[in-house]
Amino acid sequence: MRPRRRSRRPARPRRRLAAGLAAAVGLVGVLAWLLLGSPVLAVQEVRVDGVVTLSPEQVIDSAGIVEGIPLVRADTEGAAERVRRLPPVASVEVTRGWPDTVVVTVVERRPVAVVSDAGRRQLIDATGVVFDTITGPAPDGVVPLDVRDPGPDDDATTAALGALTALPGDVRAQVTAVSATGPDDVTLTLTDGRSVLWGSADRTDRKAEVLDALLDQIDTGTLDPADTLDVSTPDAVVLR
Repeated sequence: MRPRRRSRRPARPRRRLAAGLAAAVGLVGVLAWLLLGSPVLAVQEVRVDGVVTLSPEQVIDSAGIVEGIPLVRADTEGAAERVRRLPPVASVEVTRGWPDTVVVTVVERRPVAVVSDAGRRQLIDATGVVFDTITGPAPDGVVPLDVRDPGPDDDATTAALGALTALPGDVRAQVTAVSATGPDDVTLTLTDGRSVLWGSADRTDRKAEVLDALLDQIDTGTLDPADTLDVSTPDAVVLR
């Protein structure tokens, strides 16, 4: 009997597999080079959106993103944290804009009042954060705030700002100053010199609603004029 010959498997599938693996490795290498080493996907621009009082240059300097580094290596979280430290910044988002841009989107704090401290006039936002110093006139709609220790952790500050921001736009436009000796003693001064005794931060929305109605009734002659409007107990207002 003749010995049986063992059949050989064709070499072509093996060659195809090897070629496919080589191509895959090459593709991975090209992609890695594009992402990490090629100037094609490097940072060419840092774009800043949303700034009003800050300049784009201030934000770019704070972000610390270096042009020319691979975009994938840009530290967007670190950049956002650094920009967030700028006092006028309320929030910030830093994203990659492929193929070559880092986008820094800023939301600035909106001033609602101005406080005076040791000869300086500083803007304060609705949360009580003091964030900018001014030398000229305050922005439109920004009124003087008189409290002992302005800041987000001061109860008198938050009570006064809560009263101011709760007012309807047409009523708020009549306010020329707001003060608080404590969290239960907020007073608003109107353009014609009338005083509004607001009291505490309790029932703020109801007080705003009642004050709006009172001013309308006084303006139309339904109620007699009064120098002081006490809405500290909004269900039992006192005019005098």
